[in-house]
Amino acid sequence: MARILVAEDQADMAMGLRDNLQFEGFEVIEAADGDTALKKALADRPDLILLDVMMPRMEGLEVCRRVREAGFTIPIIMLTAKSQEIDVIKGFEVGADDYVTKPFSMRELLARIKAALRRSGVAPHLSRVVRIGQANVDLVTGKVERGKEVFRMGHFEIEILKMLLDKAEQPVERNHILAQIWGLDPYPTNRTVDNHIVSLRRKIEEDAKSPKHIVTVHSIGYKFVP
Repeated sequence: MARILVAEDQADMAMGLRDNLQFEGFEVIEAADGDTALKKALADRPDLILLDVMMPRMEGLEVCRRVREAGFTIPIIMLTAKSQEIDVIKGFEVGADDYVTKPFSMRELLARIKAALRRSGVAPHLSRVVRIGQANVDLVTGKVERGKEVFRMGHFEIEILKMLLDKAEQPVERNHILAQIWGLDPYPTNRTVDNHIVSLRRKIEEDAKSPKHIVTVHSIGYKFVP
């Protein structure tokens, strides 16, 4: 039975999430503020975290950042009432794997949860650390060290990067990335891939606006250039 940490400060929302998740067979841990969410994430080691962005005592983005800093690769799905793209990118930058904008359907959320849990394992044969330009990238923990800066990649960012590395110098179509990484989940779109690429470039490239390694192939997708 997978264990899910629900970090949500609105009591009615938290209760609805808990009841629906338990009905689906999940074990649920609850936290009504960011500080408690962080403590439970580190102590109870859930299989997935549903994390509200706007929470008392510590915002969800900060909780996410600290979980990643602690070395945990638990899938994190952000719950946000904000639909602006900048908030989505901020979430990816601190290590979130996915996001759902309120109001959302439980069917959509459950699909995303199940997809994230299916993909939460890391293949054991992968090289752990690769050098990309000035960045040292750990493909297991998602840690990126570039100069004096340290970043954390989310699960989907790691999977996208591994796919591009595996097909170095070859264009990879957006639709292929969606099919291989998100599988049968019907909700992600090409824009989902683009948002993750933007976040990856900010962490790995020296100049994210003029990338040298994760480059766009017009009308097709992306490719990795060593």
